[in-house]
Amino acid sequence: MRVFTILLLFLVSLFYGSDKSTKNQDFSRVSVTIIHEDSIRVRAIDIYNDTLLGFGYDKGYGFINLNTNEKNIIGFERENILSEEENWVSEQRSVGFAGNSFFTLGVGSPARLRKVDLKTLEEKIVYTEIHEKVFYDAMLFWNEKEGIAMGDPTDGCLSIIVTRNGGETWNKIPCKYLPKTFEGEAAFAASNTNIKIIDDKTWIVSGGKKSRVFYSPDRGKTWDVYDTPIISETQTTGIYSVDFYDKNKGVVYGGDYTNPNHNKVNKAITNDGGRNWELVSDGTGPGYKSCVQYVPNTNGKSMVVVGFTGISLSNDSGTSWKKISDESFYTLRFITNNTAIAAGKGKIAKLVFN
Repeated sequence: MRVFTILLLFLVSLFYGSDKSTKNQDFSRVSVTIIHEDSIRVRAIDIYNDTLLGFGYDKGYGFINLNTNEKNIIGFERENILSEEENWVSEQRSVGFAGNSFFTLGVGSPARLRKVDLKTLEEKIVYTEIHEKVFYDAMLFWNEKEGIAMGDPTDGCLSIIVTRNGGETWNKIPCKYLPKTFEGEAAFAASNTNIKIIDDKTWIVSGGKKSRVFYSPDRGKTWDVYDTPIISETQTTGIYSVDFYDKNKGVVYGGDYTNPNHNKVNKAITNDGGRNWELVSDGTGPGYKSCVQYVPNTNGKSMVVVGFTGISLSNDSGTSWKKISDESFYTLRFITNNTAIAAGKGKIAKLVFN
């Protein structure tokens, strides 16, 4: 019994010691290893079981096995539908894994959402929307059966489609159940990070002439909306990305991609689940970025932003920032405490922070 007790205490001390060292670690640099490089432009990625990367690009989608680097890239041909005006391939800027399937959604009309079987790679179109204002921005799943995708308004509210049956069918939420949008309020399909989900809670961000956070506590059944101080002057300004570390701590990031060095009113944090937002490093730190992500197991202190102007990080909840690379990326996802996958124009890479 005494030997067992000593061993148990030793294991517990190892566990908590490791956890403490991880949470107290400050990062100051990054190494970048390219894992795929060609002419594709990638703004949407998701990772399945930490081993399979799925991504969308301007003319299709693809997969990379992160253990073997085996690649499978599927290109779309022009599809034979009713009219030549509708007969074009839309850039895939929203992707996600759920169950044993991969989903990819085109931005513009006709917006086609494909469900791809991971075993056979057979695909089928499970949702199509044709409208002159259609522009879908992001997708995410609550669980294997339920998922959500969002896009710009077509009729006075954000376009939000939901599945409750594993992606077999998707239904658009009528505007009478959603907060109204302002004239010129929309979203940006810049990194597939307009949506964040933690358990049943969902946050969606907007930009343009109004920068707000739409919040659902019950997997998209009811919605509230909260104002933010993020810049909202023109169609190119606003929130481009959102992340939450837990149900209370969150960050929104954006700016103006036509004026990327402008670093005022472009980043804010919340500590009450998104109801109230406070600007951070206003007038200092990075300007426009397309994606922000918390570093895992840092208690919400460390976060990374990427954009076409490089990579920056903060170790103090956004109060101060350090630029650590000039490498250009549009989007990023962490797969371990210090390793992430990033993608952008012409490349996908593994990033290791230390």
